[in-house]
Amino acid sequence: MNSSRSSSTEDILGHQFGAFYKIPIDKFFQFALSVDCVILGYHENGIKLLVIERGTEPHKGKKALPGDLVYPTEDMELAANRVLKDLTGLDEVYLTQSKSYGQVDRHPIGRVITVGYYSLISVDRYQPLASSWAANVVWVDVNELPELAFDHKNIVHEVLDNLRETVRLQPIGFELLPKKFTLGQLQELYEAILNTKFDKANFRKKILSMNLLKDTKELQTEVSHRPAKLFSFDKKAYESLLKKGFSFEM
Repeated sequence: MNSSRSSSTEDILGHQFGAFYKIPIDKFFQFALSVDCVILGYHENGIKLLVIERGTEPHKGKKALPGDLVYPTEDMELAANRVLKDLTGLDEVYLTQSKSYGQVDRHPIGRVITVGYYSLISVDRYQPLASSWAANVVWVDVNELPELAFDHKNIVHEVLDNLRETVRLQPIGFELLPKKFTLGQLQELYEAILNTKFDKANFRKKILSMNLLKDTKELQTEVSHRPAKLFSFDKKAYESLLKKGFSFEM
């Protein structure tokens, strides 16, 4: 009689983890998973961050990124979009995954690993509205961040650092500027992202050499100064540069 039996999942996992690390197998399945969304917009010559006011513990009353736990049967991307819509009302926002954060003590209730997502949106095209357990939702300047719950300020800073690297290798602005804009507005956007100042002539020479823009043959209206030319992004050229990349060194 064969006394051997088929190995159960618990046996296999116990051999792989518990026996090797001398830790009970159930301890490996007691982690929570969350998503946090860094939503950035451009408004009044500055980069803005969308934050909620937490209406529940922990950190009730503090500003925080729109974020929450992932359901056990939910994919990460679906969770990020659900959480953003539930807390701010923003829907159909294209989110890009940044990185994960797994410090042991980052959440006061227990071990929670979070995955960060970010998006660049036009502030004027969306109307955030606090819902679910978010008590409020506001835009804040990234250079004047309030105290944020958990490790959210660190998450924001890392996304901004990544954005500053990206803007040197790929075009940025399609999602942040109005459909028609001036070269001055585009320069102000790049200066806000990179937190620097560019020589006006050099910036325009660099941008126009990329063949990224279309001259709309229109001028600004209702301005107190001499109206400037209005441009728009050449969508095909923009998408091509997104794939190929370029060098924005000045």
